[in-house]
Amino acid sequence: MTSAEALPGVEIWRGGVNTWDCDEMGHMNVRHYVVRAMEGLVGMAAELGLPNAFSPHANATLLVREHHIRFLREAHAGAPLHMLGGVIEIGESDARILQLLVHSNTGELAATFQTTVVHATPREGQVFPWSQAVRDRAEALKVEIPEKAQARGLTLSPFQPTASLARAEAMALSRIGLGGLLPSDCDVYGRMRAEQFIGRVSDGIGAFIHPFRDVVVEHAEQKPGRMGGAVLEYRIAYLAWPCAGDRVDIRSGLLGTDARTMRVVHWMLDPATGQPWGTSEAVAITFDLDARKVVPVSDAARVALAEHEVEGLAL
Repeated sequence: MTSAEALPGVEIWRGGVNTWDCDEMGHMNVRHYVVRAMEGLVGMAAELGLPNAFSPHANATLLVREHHIRFLREAHAGAPLHMLGGVIEIGESDARILQLLVHSNTGELAATFQTTVVHATPREGQVFPWSQAVRDRAEALKVEIPEKAQARGLTLSPFQPTASLARAEAMALSRIGLGGLLPSDCDVYGRMRAEQFIGRVSDGIGAFIHPFRDVVVEHAEQKPGRMGGAVLEYRIAYLAWPCAGDRVDIRSGLLGTDARTMRVVHWMLDPATGQPWGTSEAVAITFDLDARKVVPVSDAARVALAEHEVEGLAL
């Protein structure tokens, strides 16, 4: 797909990349992709006939249950972007939404989202059926998932969460984040904003994954002058929504490697109860910052990294 005209959906967001949206790798940080996806979801809700779904006095809202994200092309400061949206499928009270973040100048995809939502009461989060009017609008907004938006390195199969604080301790998962939620971290209903999960993982991932990148570079045939990292694909399951004043403890472990990537699992846990707020799996790469390309994971590097893989780790 090389042109915006070839992409499905209706426009639900338009904007660009600010300098402060970018991180030490020189491109827009993952948290800001999710920020734009959530803004786009406001537009998608309006297309479905729910224009006030995210306002303080709404009677119904959309709660995100899962994000599947593919990061396809870097977005740098100043880049104009827009987002297209459509409905992949709709059930009695849930739906899967397609969101395509597009480089406006070229029509190339920057990122794709398959966003699973439920129709719920704004404050209690009680799920209830869609109206017939919303279902009719959803049918008119139906789209097929483009190849570039389909899961590639991850499975989207249903799963039973395995995360808990007790298991994290037993498996010696690395703590990469610990803190509390401020009112500014939460939406108008007091729940944690979605980008807080991926953003807090991004804040803490460096110390955890840098030694693994060092192994990749050490065994690389062509060693990069400057090394960094990036993520290609993410599956995030939001299992419960912490509120202002709640604490979060993020634990991470290496799941496995292949010739190009490392697969990592992150658990966001409640230190008070030991139960999970959310869980995620990511496909990450070691990145040559000068060539702007992937540093391959050699066989020797994979052998060395296998010693750090956590047996039994899963969503």
